[in-house]
Amino acid sequence: MGLKPRAVIFDMDGLLLDSEPLYRVTWQTAAAELGCPIDDEFYTQFVGRGNDESERLLRERFSDAFPLDEFRVRWRRDWDERLARAPLPHKPGAAELLDLLDALAIPKALATSTPRAIALRCLGELAARFDAIACGDEVEHSKPAPDLFLLTAQRIGIAPEECLVLEDSEAGVRAARAAGMDVVIVPDLIEPSEEIAAMAVRVCRSLHDISVILMVSRSDTRQDLR
Repeated sequence: MGLKPRAVIFDMDGLLLDSEPLYRVTWQTAAAELGCPIDDEFYTQFVGRGNDESERLLRERFSDAFPLDEFRVRWRRDWDERLARAPLPHKPGAAELLDLLDALAIPKALATSTPRAIALRCLGELAARFDAIACGDEVEHSKPAPDLFLLTAQRIGIAPEECLVLEDSEAGVRAARAAGMDVVIVPDLIEPSEEIAAMAVRVCRSLHDISVILMVSRSDTRQDLR
């Protein structure tokens, strides 16, 4: 199946930026210091979700006695310090794909569950590459609800059914499909289940693979016009 979208919407954490390891270590460190350890299996439930939803899961696990305010202070302080020492690396094939979309005149947008202030700091100069950015603190319901993707489509002025979403998480895939958008999965920390993989038009191993597919689809379109 070819890919011929009118616009491409990127997730950020784990898809465009290799940021999930930073979030995992800062959340796990802060929680352990407060006597509420987060193991790797439990952490996977946070992937792709906004902070509010992830904090709800923490309260469910550890009860309302979980020191949420202190947890926020600790993980964010650690996150700030680590990010200041080392900018987040881009995922393989990210620059190549962004350049290709520019060359094909296909609008690019970003939809992330991360709050805008944090997202812009993570993106740095990369933020200027996008025609629109929608963040978790700009909608009532974050992923897996469709709100973020619907807001993004509105901001770039393209119908949801004409947008292609690139995601790495189950919550993101469910959100994209709920918004009526096709989605390609590029797994990061978690391999998609059979159910989630079936919701996608493709499962790719890297953003480089998506560039290849788009170039082949473009070539096929030109041949069809001859």
